[in-house]
Amino acid sequence: MPSDSGAAIHTRGLTKEFGHRRVVDGIDLTVPTGAVYGFLGPNGSGKTTTIRMLLALARPTRGDITVLGTPVPRKAAQVLGRVGALVEGPAFHPQLSGRANLARLDAADARSDPRTSRARIDAALHRVGLSQARDKRYRVYSLGMKQRLGIAAGLLVPRDLLVLDEPTNGLDPQGTREVRHLIASLAAEGITVLVSSHLLSEIEQVCTHLGVMREGRLVAQGPLDELRARGRTTHRVVTADPERAVEVLVGLGATDVHRDGETVTARADGLVPETVVAALVGGGVGVREFGVRTASLEDVFIGLTGEGFDVSG
Repeated sequence: MPSDSGAAIHTRGLTKEFGHRRVVDGIDLTVPTGAVYGFLGPNGSGKTTTIRMLLALARPTRGDITVLGTPVPRKAAQVLGRVGALVEGPAFHPQLSGRANLARLDAADARSDPRTSRARIDAALHRVGLSQARDKRYRVYSLGMKQRLGIAAGLLVPRDLLVLDEPTNGLDPQGTREVRHLIASLAAEGITVLVSSHLLSEIEQVCTHLGVMREGRLVAQGPLDELRARGRTTHRVVTADPERAVEVLVGLGATDVHRDGETVTARADGLVPETVVAALVGGGVGVREFGVRTASLEDVFIGLTGEGFDVSG
């Protein structure tokens, strides 16, 4: 399958079935090179299964995958060395230090150079802000430190793509901020990042592109600003002349216009508030109050998935 131009990850019709249960249903995922792609969806929507297929940890029932221009799983061995991943939480020896744990992982990698191991380990620890804790035992690490060590393990050699499955799962607000800032710094270095999460507030702060899963299907994807623009904008006017306000709003192209006493509300997607107010005043409407409510990204995604997102962050 030819890869989508400029895509670090591209799938076509990607499907995974377990017996008669379809957990990923024909998705066409496109992660642009250089993007921070937020892979969103309620728990159980198929995100982790999709990630496992991208990393050749699970074989698709049907469909095609390219990662960094290489077909997976057929030629996974050729490309996965350029991919760092943290899937379903880090696992390290509790009695070993952070540095010693990374040394064990590096020694097990046939592609790594033992002559540069110490320097690369120290560089990875510095990159994730663990230089001062490198000799502490893993068992005394905070949850945020453990997550950052897991990311460091994926950065022991240069990577073009980093895949993080629920990297802030179980973290307190401080740990969540640490991981968020780390993702932003990695993206600034030119690494493409795919981050799966159900924490909408965190995804919204760090990502440039989003994909939304629902019951195994990819119901929306694209640049963050484009998905935000799908939200509806409601204008609210309080006036002593609501009948005339309704006429002006309808004339401007507003829809779903409703009157409740002296209050008029209308859906006015694409209409600039200044233009609306000027038209009302120019039409002889005495405006006592005027307000605008734009649907949040959460509102957009609830509309797409039919379910809420954890926005506590």
